[in-house]
Amino acid sequence: MKYYIIAGEASGDLHGSNLMKALYEKDPIAEIRFWGGDLMQNVGGTLVKHYRELAFMGFIEVVMNLKTILNNIKICKKDIEAFQPDAIIFIDYPGFNMRIATWAKERNIPTHYYISPQIWAWKENRIKAIKRDVDFMYVILPFEKDFYEKKHNFPVHFVGHPLIDAIANRTEVSDEIFRKENHLSDKPIIALLPGSRKQEIAKMLSIMLSVVKDFPDYQFVIAGAPSQEYEFYKTFLTNENVKFISNKTYDLLSHSHAALVTSGTATLETALFNVPEVVCYKGSWVSYQIAKRIITLKYISLVNLIMDKEVVKELIQDELNTKNLKAELNKILNTESRVVLLQNYTDLKQKLGGEGASKKTAELIVGSFRK
Repeated sequence: MKYYIIAGEASGDLHGSNLMKALYEKDPIAEIRFWGGDLMQNVGGTLVKHYRELAFMGFIEVVMNLKTILNNIKICKKDIEAFQPDAIIFIDYPGFNMRIATWAKERNIPTHYYISPQIWAWKENRIKAIKRDVDFMYVILPFEKDFYEKKHNFPVHFVGHPLIDAIANRTEVSDEIFRKENHLSDKPIIALLPGSRKQEIAKMLSIMLSVVKDFPDYQFVIAGAPSQEYEFYKTFLTNENVKFISNKTYDLLSHSHAALVTSGTATLETALFNVPEVVCYKGSWVSYQIAKRIITLKYISLVNLIMDKEVVKELIQDELNTKNLKAELNKILNTESRVVLLQNYTDLKQKLGGEGASKKTAELIVGSFRK
Protein backbone atom coordinates (compact mmCIF):
# COMPACT_ATOMS: atom_id res chain seq x y z
CA MET A 1 0.00 0.00 0.00
CA LYS A 2 1.00 3.62 -0.51
CA TYR A 3 0.81 5.98 2.47
CA TYR A 4 1.15 9.77 2.52
CA ILE A 5 1.90 11.15 6.00
CA ILE A 6 1.81 14.82 7.02
CA ALA A 7 3.49 15.95 10.26
CA GLY A 8 4.26 19.65 10.71
CA GLU A 9 6.12 19.85 14.03
CA ALA A 10 8.91 18.22 16.05
CA SER A 11 6.47 16.13 18.11
CA GLY A 12 4.74 14.99 14.93
CA ASP A 13 8.11 13.92 13.52
CA LEU A 14 8.71 11.78 16.63
CA HIS A 15 5.31 10.09 16.57
CA GLY A 16 5.37 9.83 12.79
CA SER A 17 8.68 7.97 12.90
CA ASN A 18 7.33 5.38 15.34
CA LEU A 19 4.14 5.00 13.31
CA MET A 20 6.21 4.47 10.16
CA LYS A 21 8.22 1.72 11.87
CA ALA A 22 4.98 0.02 12.86
CA LEU A 23 3.52 0.40 9.34
CA TYR A 24 6.60 -1.20 7.78
CA GLU A 25 6.22 -4.11 10.23
CA LYS A 26 2.58 -4.63 9.27
CA ASP A 27 3.07 -3.84 5.59
CA PRO A 28 6.69 -4.64 4.58
CA ILE A 29 6.21 -3.45 0.99
CA ALA A 30 4.66 -0.13 2.03
CA GLU A 31 5.56 2.97 0.03
CA ILE A 32 5.62 6.13 2.13
CA ARG A 33 5.99 9.80 1.22
CA PHE A 34 5.83 12.31 4.04
CA TRP A 35 6.12 15.82 5.39
CA GLY A 36 8.09 15.55 8.62
CA GLY A 37 11.63 15.65 9.89
CA ASP A 38 14.89 13.86 10.51
CA LEU A 39 13.43 11.08 12.67
CA MET A 40 10.93 10.09 10.00
CA GLN A 41 13.61 10.34 7.34
CA ASN A 42 15.81 7.94 9.33
CA VAL A 43 13.07 5.31 9.18
CA GLY A 44 12.76 5.37 5.38
CA GLY A 45 10.33 6.60 2.76
CA THR A 46 10.67 9.91 0.92
CA LEU A 47 10.76 13.29 2.67
CA VAL A 48 8.86 15.94 0.71
CA LYS A 49 9.25 18.92 3.05
CA HIS A 50 10.89 19.38 6.45
CA TYR A 51 8.74 20.66 9.32
CA ARG A 52 11.22 23.46 10.07
CA GLU A 53 9.84 25.14 6.93
CA LEU A 54 6.27 24.84 8.23
CA ALA A 55 6.26 25.85 11.90
CA PHE A 56 4.75 29.26 12.61
CA MET A 57 3.74 30.20 16.16
CA GLY A 58 0.83 32.41 17.20
CA PHE A 59 -1.92 34.26 15.33
CA ILE A 60 0.23 37.18 14.17
CA GLU A 61 3.03 34.93 12.91
CA VAL A 62 0.56 32.84 10.89
CA VAL A 63 -0.94 35.93 9.25
CA MET A 64 2.54 37.27 8.39
CA ASN A 65 3.45 33.96 6.74
CA LEU A 66 0.09 33.24 5.12
CA LYS A 67 1.51 33.34 1.57
CA THR A 68 4.11 30.69 2.44
CA ILE A 69 1.49 28.51 4.16
CA LEU A 70 -0.89 28.66 1.18
CA ASN A 71 1.93 27.85 -1.20
CA ASN A 72 2.86 24.81 0.90
CA ILE A 73 -0.74 23.59 0.75
CA LYS A 74 -0.62 23.92 -3.05
CA ILE A 75 2.66 21.96 -3.20
CA CYS A 76 1.22 19.26 -0.95
CA LYS A 77 -1.89 18.75 -3.08
CA LYS A 78 0.18 18.43 -6.27
CA ASP A 79 2.51 15.92 -4.63
CA ILE A 80 -0.39 13.80 -3.38
CA GLU A 81 -1.95 13.79 -6.84
CA ALA A 82 1.31 12.61 -8.36
CA PHE A 83 1.84 9.90 -5.71
CA GLN A 84 -1.78 8.63 -5.69
CA PRO A 85 -1.71 7.16 -2.16
CA ASP A 86 -4.08 4.51 -0.83
CA ALA A 87 -4.39 6.55 2.37
CA ILE A 88 -3.38 9.90 3.83
CA ILE A 89 -2.36 9.95 7.48
CA PHE A 90 -2.52 13.29 9.27
CA ILE A 91 -0.56 13.83 12.49
CA ASP A 92 -1.94 16.75 14.53
CA TYR A 93 -1.05 20.10 12.76
CA PRO A 94 -4.74 20.89 12.13
CA GLY A 95 -4.56 24.29 10.40
CA PHE A 96 -2.76 22.67 7.49
CA ASN A 97 -4.03 19.10 7.69
CA MET A 98 -7.74 19.87 7.82
CA ARG A 99 -7.45 21.82 4.56
CA ILE A 100 -5.81 18.81 2.92
CA ALA A 101 -8.42 16.47 4.46
CA THR A 102 -11.27 18.41 2.83
CA TRP A 103 -9.51 18.30 -0.52
CA ALA A 104 -8.66 14.59 -0.16
CA LYS A 105 -12.21 13.62 0.80
CA GLU A 106 -13.52 15.24 -2.38
CA ARG A 107 -11.20 12.91 -4.29
CA ASN A 108 -12.22 9.81 -2.32
CA ILE A 109 -8.80 9.27 -0.78
CA PRO A 110 -9.16 7.49 2.62
CA THR A 111 -8.22 9.86 5.45
CA HIS A 112 -6.73 8.77 8.79
CA TYR A 113 -6.08 11.26 11.60
CA TYR A 114 -3.51 10.17 14.20
CA ILE A 115 -3.35 12.49 17.23
CA SER A 116 -6.53 14.50 17.12
CA PRO A 117 -6.63 18.27 16.71
CA GLN A 118 -7.23 19.73 20.16
CA ILE A 119 -10.72 20.95 19.33
CA TRP A 120 -11.71 20.38 22.96
CA ALA A 121 -9.46 23.39 23.70
CA TRP A 122 -10.61 25.74 20.94
CA LYS A 123 -12.29 25.72 17.53
CA GLU A 124 -14.75 23.06 18.63
CA ASN A 125 -16.75 23.89 15.51
CA ARG A 126 -14.09 21.96 13.58
CA ILE A 127 -16.03 18.84 14.56
CA LYS A 128 -18.26 19.42 11.51
CA ALA A 129 -15.29 19.25 9.16
CA ILE A 130 -13.81 16.28 11.03
CA LYS A 131 -17.05 14.28 10.79
CA ARG A 132 -17.27 15.16 7.10
CA ASP A 133 -13.65 14.73 6.02
CA VAL A 134 -11.97 12.24 8.40
CA ASP A 135 -12.69 8.55 7.91
CA PHE A 136 -10.72 7.24 10.89
CA MET A 137 -9.64 9.11 14.02
CA TYR A 138 -7.05 7.81 16.52
CA VAL A 139 -6.97 9.71 19.83
CA ILE A 140 -4.20 9.60 22.43
CA LEU A 141 -5.70 11.30 25.49
CA PRO A 142 -8.19 9.37 27.65
CA PHE A 143 -10.79 12.15 27.85
CA GLU A 144 -10.84 12.61 24.04
CA LYS A 145 -12.80 9.39 23.42
CA ASP A 146 -15.73 10.61 25.52
CA PHE A 147 -15.47 14.07 23.98
CA TYR A 148 -15.88 12.72 20.45
CA GLU A 149 -18.23 9.82 21.05
CA LYS A 150 -20.52 11.07 23.83
CA LYS A 151 -20.57 14.78 23.05
CA HIS A 152 -20.35 14.67 19.25
CA ASN A 153 -21.46 11.15 18.28
CA PHE A 154 -18.30 10.52 16.27
CA PRO A 155 -16.62 7.12 16.75
CA VAL A 156 -12.87 7.18 17.44
CA HIS A 157 -10.14 4.77 18.54
CA PHE A 158 -8.27 5.45 21.81
CA VAL A 159 -4.81 3.98 21.16
CA GLY A 160 -2.89 5.26 24.19
CA HIS A 161 -0.20 7.93 24.21
CA PRO A 162 2.73 7.45 21.78
CA LEU A 163 5.13 9.23 24.14
CA ILE A 164 5.07 6.13 26.34
CA ASP A 165 6.40 4.12 23.38
CA ALA A 166 8.97 6.74 22.46
CA ILE A 167 10.37 6.83 25.99
CA ALA A 168 10.26 3.06 26.50
CA ASN A 169 12.07 2.38 23.21
CA ARG A 170 14.96 4.78 23.76
CA THR A 171 18.50 3.58 24.46
CA GLU A 172 19.51 4.58 27.98
CA VAL A 173 22.85 6.27 28.66
CA SER A 174 24.47 5.98 32.09
CA ASP A 175 24.76 9.16 34.15
CA GLU A 176 28.56 8.95 34.12
CA ILE A 177 28.79 8.62 30.34
CA PHE A 178 26.15 11.30 29.73
CA ARG A 179 27.97 13.86 31.86
CA LYS A 180 31.36 13.00 30.41
CA GLU A 181 30.23 13.16 26.77
CA ASN A 182 28.52 16.50 27.31
CA HIS A 183 31.16 18.10 29.54
CA LEU A 184 28.87 18.41 32.55
CA SER A 185 29.89 18.61 36.20
CA ASP A 186 28.59 16.49 39.09
CA LYS A 187 26.07 19.17 40.12
CA PRO A 188 22.37 18.24 39.88
CA ILE A 189 20.91 19.26 36.51
CA ILE A 190 18.06 21.67 35.91
CA ALA A 191 16.89 21.24 32.32
CA LEU A 192 15.64 24.21 30.31
CA LEU A 193 13.17 23.34 27.55
CA PRO A 194 12.35 26.66 25.83
CA GLY A 195 10.48 25.16 22.87
CA SER A 196 11.30 24.41 19.25
CA ARG A 197 10.38 27.58 17.35
CA LYS A 198 12.63 30.63 17.21
CA GLN A 199 9.89 33.01 18.35
CA GLU A 200 9.10 31.08 21.52
CA ILE A 201 12.73 30.24 22.31
CA ALA A 202 13.67 33.92 22.16
CA LYS A 203 10.82 34.81 24.54
CA MET A 204 11.15 31.93 26.98
CA LEU A 205 14.88 31.33 27.31
CA SER A 206 15.81 34.80 28.56
CA ILE A 207 13.31 34.51 31.40
CA MET A 208 14.40 30.97 32.28
CA LEU A 209 18.05 32.03 32.41
CA SER A 210 17.26 34.95 34.71
CA VAL A 211 17.14 32.58 37.73
CA VAL A 212 20.48 30.85 37.10
CA LYS A 213 22.45 33.10 39.47
CA ASP A 214 20.11 32.16 42.34
CA PHE A 215 20.90 28.44 42.12
CA PRO A 216 24.71 28.10 42.20
CA ASP A 217 24.56 24.51 43.47
CA TYR A 218 22.86 23.34 40.28
CA GLN A 219 23.90 23.38 36.65
CA PHE A 220 21.43 24.51 34.00
CA VAL A 221 21.35 22.76 30.64
CA ILE A 222 19.47 24.06 27.60
CA ALA A 223 17.75 21.40 25.50
CA GLY A 224 18.48 22.49 21.93
CA ALA A 225 15.71 21.73 19.43
CA PRO A 226 16.70 19.64 16.39
CA SER A 227 15.15 22.27 14.12
CA GLN A 228 17.47 25.07 15.33
CA GLU A 229 21.20 25.65 14.81
CA TYR A 230 23.68 26.16 17.68
CA GLU A 231 24.46 29.67 16.40
CA PHE A 232 20.95 30.76 17.34
CA TYR A 233 21.44 29.70 20.96
CA LYS A 234 24.98 30.97 21.32
CA THR A 235 23.99 34.53 22.24
CA PHE A 236 22.14 33.19 25.30
CA LEU A 237 25.16 31.29 26.67
CA THR A 238 26.72 34.06 28.74
CA ASN A 239 26.87 32.25 32.10
CA GLU A 240 29.41 29.50 32.75
CA ASN A 241 26.81 27.62 34.81
CA VAL A 242 24.68 27.15 31.66
CA LYS A 243 25.44 24.37 29.18
CA PHE A 244 23.87 23.49 25.85
CA ILE A 245 23.00 20.07 24.44
CA SER A 246 21.35 19.73 21.04
CA ASN A 247 18.83 17.08 20.03
CA LYS A 248 19.22 14.95 23.19
CA THR A 249 16.19 16.05 25.18
CA TYR A 250 15.27 12.56 26.38
CA ASP A 251 18.82 11.85 27.54
CA LEU A 252 18.86 15.19 29.32
CA LEU A 253 15.52 14.63 31.05
CA SER A 254 16.54 11.16 32.19
CA HIS A 255 19.42 12.73 34.17
CA SER A 256 17.71 15.92 35.37
CA HIS A 257 16.61 16.84 38.88
CA ALA A 258 14.09 19.48 37.78
CA ALA A 259 13.04 21.37 34.66
CA LEU A 260 11.62 24.64 33.38
CA VAL A 261 9.43 23.80 30.41
CA THR A 262 7.59 25.77 27.75
CA SER A 263 3.97 24.62 27.51
CA GLY A 264 3.31 21.95 24.91
CA THR A 265 4.09 18.27 24.47
CA ALA A 266 7.32 18.73 26.44
CA THR A 267 5.34 19.19 29.66
CA LEU A 268 4.03 15.62 29.35
CA GLU A 269 7.41 14.24 28.27
CA THR A 270 9.02 15.78 31.34
CA ALA A 271 6.39 14.22 33.62
CA LEU A 272 6.85 10.78 32.05
CA PHE A 273 10.54 11.02 32.95
CA ASN A 274 9.54 11.78 36.57
CA VAL A 275 11.17 15.22 36.48
CA PRO A 276 9.44 17.88 38.62
CA GLU A 277 8.75 20.91 36.43
CA VAL A 278 7.47 24.45 36.24
CA VAL A 279 5.45 25.13 33.09
CA CYS A 280 6.13 28.43 31.34
CA TYR A 281 4.29 30.35 28.64
CA LYS A 282 4.61 33.85 27.26
CA GLY A 283 3.34 34.89 23.84
CA SER A 284 3.06 38.19 22.05
CA TRP A 285 0.54 40.51 23.72
CA VAL A 286 -1.87 40.38 20.77
CA SER A 287 -1.69 36.58 20.41
CA TYR A 288 -2.26 36.13 24.13
CA GLN A 289 -5.25 38.48 24.22
CA ILE A 290 -6.86 36.61 21.31
CA ALA A 291 -6.12 33.19 22.83
CA LYS A 292 -7.49 34.22 26.22
CA ARG A 293 -10.83 35.05 24.65
CA ILE A 294 -11.30 31.88 22.62
CA ILE A 295 -9.66 29.19 24.77
CA THR A 296 -11.71 28.30 27.83
CA LEU A 297 -9.54 25.55 29.37
CA LYS A 298 -8.63 25.67 33.05
CA TYR A 299 -5.02 24.68 32.29
CA ILE A 300 -2.48 24.92 29.46
CA SER A 301 -0.24 21.93 30.27
CA LEU A 302 -1.15 18.41 29.19
CA VAL A 303 -0.25 17.12 32.64
CA ASN A 304 -2.90 19.24 34.36
CA LEU A 305 -5.46 18.73 31.61
CA ILE A 306 -5.22 14.95 31.79
CA MET A 307 -5.32 14.92 35.60
CA ASP A 308 -8.01 17.65 35.70
CA LYS A 309 -6.23 19.42 38.55
CA GLU A 310 -3.11 21.53 39.11
CA VAL A 311 -0.31 18.97 39.35
CA VAL A 312 2.41 21.23 37.94
CA LYS A 313 2.61 24.98 38.40
CA GLU A 314 1.81 27.04 35.32
CA LEU A 315 3.30 30.52 35.01
CA ILE A 316 1.49 32.28 32.17
CA GLN A 317 2.19 35.62 30.51
CA ASP A 318 2.71 38.33 33.20
CA GLU A 319 3.00 35.69 35.94
CA LEU A 320 6.10 34.39 34.19
CA ASN A 321 8.80 36.56 35.75
CA THR A 322 12.06 36.04 37.60
CA LYS A 323 10.55 36.32 41.08
CA ASN A 324 7.78 33.77 40.51
CA LEU A 325 10.01 31.39 38.57
CA LYS A 326 12.60 31.38 41.35
CA ALA A 327 9.95 30.72 44.01
CA GLU A 328 8.32 27.85 42.10
CA LEU A 329 11.65 26.25 41.22
CA ASN A 330 12.65 26.31 44.88
CA LYS A 331 9.44 24.47 45.78
CA ILE A 332 10.12 21.49 43.51
CA LEU A 333 13.80 21.03 44.28
CA ASN A 334 13.84 19.60 47.80
CA THR A 335 10.48 20.06 49.51
CA GLU A 336 7.29 18.15 50.23
CA SER A 337 5.88 19.62 47.00
CA ARG A 338 8.34 17.45 45.10
CA VAL A 339 7.09 14.24 46.77
CA VAL A 340 3.45 15.07 46.04
CA LEU A 341 4.30 15.94 42.45
CA LEU A 342 6.04 12.63 41.82
CA GLN A 343 3.08 10.71 43.25
CA ASN A 344 0.78 12.56 40.86
CA TYR A 345 3.07 11.56 37.99
CA THR A 346 2.47 7.90 38.90
CA ASP A 347 -1.30 8.44 38.70
CA LEU A 348 -0.85 10.25 35.37
CA LYS A 349 0.91 7.26 33.79
CA GLN A 350 -1.89 4.93 34.86
CA LYS A 351 -4.45 7.18 33.16
CA LEU A 352 -2.51 7.19 29.90
CA GLY A 353 -2.48 3.41 29.55
CA GLY A 354 0.42 1.20 28.52
CA GLU A 355 2.71 0.92 25.54
CA GLY A 356 1.74 0.17 21.95
CA ALA A 357 0.03 3.30 20.54
CA SER A 358 2.00 3.19 17.29
CA LYS A 359 1.42 -0.53 16.75
CA LYS A 360 -2.29 -0.28 17.53
CA THR A 361 -2.69 2.60 15.10
CA ALA A 362 -0.74 0.83 12.34
CA GLU A 363 -2.87 -2.30 12.81
CA LEU A 364 -6.05 -0.27 12.53
CA ILE A 365 -4.84 1.58 9.42
CA VAL A 366 -3.71 -1.57 7.61
CA GLY A 367 -6.82 -3.41 8.81
CA SER A 368 -9.06 -0.71 7.31
CA PHE A 369 -8.05 -1.86 3.82
CA ARG A 370 -9.13 -5.42 4.56
CA LYS A 371 -12.55 -4.15 5.57
